[in-house]
Amino acid sequence: MARQIKPLSTTQVSKAKPAEKEYSLADGNGLYLRIKPNGSKLWLFNYIHPTTKKRKNIGLGVFPDITLASAREKTREMRTLVAEGIDPKTYRDNQRINAQIAQASTLRAVAEEWFEVKKKPQVSEDYADDIWRSLELHIFPNLGNLPISELNNAIVVKVLRPVEAKGSLETVKRVCQRLREISKYASYCGYLQYPVLEGIGDAFKKPKKEHMPTIKPDELNLLMQKMSLANIKHITRCAFEFQLHTLTRPVECARAEWSEIDFENRLWVISREKMKMKRDHKIPLSYASIQLLEFMKPISFGQMYVFPSGKSTGEHMNSQSVNAALKRAGMSGKLVSHGMRSIGSTALNEQGFNKDAIELCLAHVDKNTIRDIYNNAEYLDERRKIMNWWSDFILEASKNANTIAKPEQH
Repeated sequence: MARQIKPLSTTQVSKAKPAEKEYSLADGNGLYLRIKPNGSKLWLFNYIHPTTKKRKNIGLGVFPDITLASAREKTREMRTLVAEGIDPKTYRDNQRINAQIAQASTLRAVAEEWFEVKKKPQVSEDYADDIWRSLELHIFPNLGNLPISELNNAIVVKVLRPVEAKGSLETVKRVCQRLREISKYASYCGYLQYPVLEGIGDAFKKPKKEHMPTIKPDELNLLMQKMSLANIKHITRCAFEFQLHTLTRPVECARAEWSEIDFENRLWVISREKMKMKRDHKIPLSYASIQLLEFMKPISFGQMYVFPSGKSTGEHMNSQSVNAALKRAGMSGKLVSHGMRSIGSTALNEQGFNKDAIELCLAHVDKNTIRDIYNNAEYLDERRKIMNWWSDFILEASKNANTIAKPEQH
């Protein structure tokens, strides 16, 4: 018959004195109090390993930090693990490691990894900056150091409510979308068991769809007059005209490089990597576009960028410089620089040009993959006619305006 162990009392534990050699007092159920010669008292749980069947000890803490009642509660937890075939020491070590990983895997740390691996290589430099800036502004100040395992809808909603209250609904929508992407990435990499924040956007008001401000093709003459009268730097004025004549996006124009210009074949070739597309974007250059490049040669030829920054050596001009010039010319609320592409698209479609060729001029990616492959012929001859017609259209609208590009002399 097994010897009955009388449970310890709080008084016994408190008054236990050190001896020349360490000794133990048993409480029952595998719980012991070990008293060391220096007077320290350590709680131990003695158990049979569920797999090896060998006797093992695991420390439960030091008295009086861990009271007798607490030590008994911990013993009950450990005995339950043993009964389920789990080694308590291995379980506790794993819990500690997981806690350390969770603490190191903060939202900011995982977001940085997601940004470098998944986002940055897939989007333009300016768009990447916009993504990271939105997180730094609205998320990281409050949640950056939060372990991503603790991320949930309630926390995010609380942080973004003030942004919603300001009326920045589009910002809230984009931040929620970015957080969902980070959550999915975290689950794929093992930082989370499963993605969180699904449907988080439904907690906020929906932003109203606003069309990008633009003007009709027959209003182009008014735009050219306003821009010719505005107080704008020569480089910005030239960039405005070049962006308009080439139907490029603001960032594409701002980041144009001399090495991309093929003067002999009158082509501007932007690499597929830079465009984030499956192919290089080839832009036939009209006579007017060549004039604008010739205008820039004495200013920046020999440097990397056609339109250099006025502030930082070796950098390109800000992609928002043309937008700022439009505002200065009195076009605020009527036209943004990206909207200049819409003027060209409308005019070219009204003229009856091949729709696929127009889409290629605008570097729109066809969602139909098969059609995209067949369009790989790129309609270069057709697009050259389109770009020449478009430049003539701009120059005709610029008759009463002072522009850098002039009609071709015959």
